[in-house]
Amino acid sequence: MSLQTEYDIWHQRVFDADPGHADESSPWYRLVLEYLGPVEGRRILEVACGRGGFVRQLTSRGANVFGADFSISALHIAQEKLQRTNGQAARASLVQADAQCLPYVGNSFDVVCSCETIEHLPDPQSALREMWRVTRPGGQLFLTTPNYLNWMGLYELYALVRHPHRKDGQPFDRRQIFLQVRRWLRRAGWEILRSDGTVHQFSFIPGRNPVAFSWLESNRVLRRILSPVAFHYFVIGRKRSPA
Repeated sequence: MSLQTEYDIWHQRVFDADPGHADESSPWYRLVLEYLGPVEGRRILEVACGRGGFVRQLTSRGANVFGADFSISALHIAQEKLQRTNGQAARASLVQADAQCLPYVGNSFDVVCSCETIEHLPDPQSALREMWRVTRPGGQLFLTTPNYLNWMGLYELYALVRHPHRKDGQPFDRRQIFLQVRRWLRRAGWEILRSDGTVHQFSFIPGRNPVAFSWLESNRVLRRILSPVAFHYFVIGRKRSPA
């Protein structure tokens, strides 16, 4: 079975389990929106747009949105969501694509968004270079990805020792820390402007749900200080304008 087929099955299973779930309500999307600002008239690409909740949200705010995803099943669900929303389908373009080889000409977008994506790619460095290529000079990248330099990372190591053959989550997943992410961005040509983080939780007792400190999410200063140990790491990158 190909990786693409595995993702088609995974997206359909997640959707069927809760068709009414608002994907755009995820904490990483809320963090991106906090920094994104007004989007009306801007050309925005979401790499790995999934089932389209964030694409729909951005189009409702007046952006011209392009969504690319590896899974045709996810794109069908996204298209149905857009068609149920008056007038939004005309401002959104969805294509099946590999994030490591995007089907767009260079310097096409004002903003590229990539949320919880690079950890699922065999070659994240190639994907970040592609995102850089299709962004116009001066344009920005808004990227989030899981970070395991925290209590959740320690719990993952514990779980790996206890259950070495377990398989859950998405079909392909990588464990990484924020320092690797920053290095990948710089190697791809991005200038890092700012970082932040969201979801501060701690696994104190094996077999129990993590203890979350949700009050941290509303304090931007403290949240940024603690971003290296947040479960979801957020980076804003800029493509430098030519000299």
